[in-house]
Amino acid sequence: MSGKGEQRRAELLDAAEDLLVTAGGAELSMRAVAAAAGVRLGHLQYYFPTHAALVAAVLGRVLTRSAERLAPLLAPADPAATADPAGAGAAEAADRTAQALISALLAEQEDVRLVRLFAEVWAFAARDEAVADAVRAFYADYRARIAAFLADRRPDLPEAVVQGRAQVFLMLVEGASLFRSGLAGVREPAADEELLRTARSLLAP
Repeated sequence: MSGKGEQRRAELLDAAEDLLVTAGGAELSMRAVAAAAGVRLGHLQYYFPTHAALVAAVLGRVLTRSAERLAPLLAPADPAATADPAGAGAAEAADRTAQALISALLAEQEDVRLVRLFAEVWAFAARDEAVADAVRAFYADYRARIAAFLADRRPDLPEAVVQGRAQVFLMLVEGASLFRSGLAGVREPAADEELLRTARSLLAP
């Protein structure tokens, strides 16, 4: 795709994301997105043939942005951290990196717009199986990144354990966004501390 095509695609995704956040998933029709972007429906469908393809692209872009921000923390462990024959240096380094990763993920939950976007997508997915497929694909990718992070730092763990911990970590952190944002409860410092401790135990015990 040409540079101009990529720019146009990004503008269409901007319009879809804005509509999803401000009006909600119920208003995210192809016609509504085309109107918000100031283009014909056929133009939108050239880039995104179906509604599910559009939602998948919105989610994919969110994951890409997050992955780019977190790339330094998700990178393979520094071999220099394993210099300690007893492994203490590696364990401490893994714990520090895990804490930094979790803090960065929780910091994203300070973005009210982002939390609202996911809340709308989750509600949308409950009513639309095609959207649900896109959401599952999004979280499968997310889980794979966390599993790779854990496996790199804990090569002694069986694959099933790595995948299980990655899934629980994902459930814990993503579910926390509803409470920490105020959508499902009141944010409490003590709960944040326990959340951090529990999440760390999953990644760097």
